[in-house]
Amino acid sequence: MNDASAVTATQARNIPQDGPLLFGCTLDGEGGCALTDWATARDWDGEIAGKPLWLHLDRVYGGLDDWLDARLDLNEATADLLLSNETRPRAFLEDDALITVLRGINFNPGAEPEDMIAMQIWCDGTRLITLRRRPLQTPRDILAELLAGKGASTIGDLFTALLEQMVAKMNRAIVDMNDHIDAMEALDEDERDTDAMLTRIADIRRNCLALKRYMSPQHEALVLIHKTPPAWLSEENLADIRETVERLKRYLEDLDVSKESALVLQDDLNNRAAAKMNQTMYMLSIVAAIFLPLGFITGLLGINVGGMPGVNSSYAFWITVGMLVTLLGLQFWIFRKLKWL
Repeated sequence: MNDASAVTATQARNIPQDGPLLFGCTLDGEGGCALTDWATARDWDGEIAGKPLWLHLDRVYGGLDDWLDARLDLNEATADLLLSNETRPRAFLEDDALITVLRGINFNPGAEPEDMIAMQIWCDGTRLITLRRRPLQTPRDILAELLAGKGASTIGDLFTALLEQMVAKMNRAIVDMNDHIDAMEALDEDERDTDAMLTRIADIRRNCLALKRYMSPQHEALVLIHKTPPAWLSEENLADIRETVERLKRYLEDLDVSKESALVLQDDLNNRAAAKMNQTMYMLSIVAAIFLPLGFITGLLGINVGGMPGVNSSYAFWITVGMLVTLLGLQFWIFRKLKWL
C-alpha cells in the first residue's frame, strides 16, 4: 500500500460517528467523493443535489426508523427488515428501489469468522443507504477507494463494489480453514495430539456449517438480483454481479470440500484411536487368558483345608512351579499355533 492509499484508508477508518451517520458521501462521477455530514444528508434531495449519495448508518441509533419512514417512504415490513438484527440474506425490488440483506465475515478482534455481520442495503439509483449494527470492514474499504479517487463512478458501480467485496472477503476465512486442515494432515504420527486435533476439526466443521447457513441464501439473493435487476444497474454492473455469483458458488463448493476433508481427517483419527484401543484390549485379553488357568491352579492349591497334597514334602513347591512353567509354555505354543500372538 502506498502512502496516499494508507492515508485514505486511515481517514476512512477514523471518520467520527455523526448521529446515526457512520459516514456519508456524494459521488463525483469520476471515482471520487465528497464527505457529507448528517445535518446535510438527512434532508438530501437527489433532484437538487444532482449527485448520487451514499449513507452508511448505525441501525441501532434511536429514531432512525422515523427518518427512514419519512425520507424513503417505506412500508412497515421493509422498515422492520432494514433495522432488524436477525436477518438472513435476501433481495427484492420495491418500486424502483432494491432492498438487499447481505452477510459479511466478522474480522473484529476476538470474533469468530462464522459470526457473520448483517448489512442491509436500500438503493433507488440515486441514493444508496447501508445499515449495520456491528463494525464491518467492507464499507470502510470502499470509502477509502473513493477518497483516493479510485472508486465507483455511479451508484450502480458502488452497489456492485459492495457485493464484490463482501463476497471476496469470505475467501480469507475459507482459506484459513483449509490451511489448518492441510497442516493437520501433514503431521507425522508421533506429532499428532489426537484430542486437540479432534477439537479443532469439530470447530472447523461447525464453522463450515455456520458459513454455509448464510452463504447459500446470499448466493440465491445475488442470483435474483442478476435475473431481475433494477433499471439503474448497467450491463457492466450485471456482468460483475454474474462473476460475483460464480465466485460465491465456488466458495460454497470449497466449503463442502473443507467439510468433507475435515470429516475424512476426523474419521482417520477416530479409526486410528479405535485401532490402538482394540490392540491394547487384545493384548490385555491375551494376558488374562494366559494367567487365568495359572491363577485358578494357584488359587486351588492355596485353599486352607486338610488333605492338600505335598504339604509335608520339601519338593512339592518346586514341582508345582515346574508344572506352572510347563503349562505356561504350553499356552504360548497353543496361542502361537492359533496365531493369537
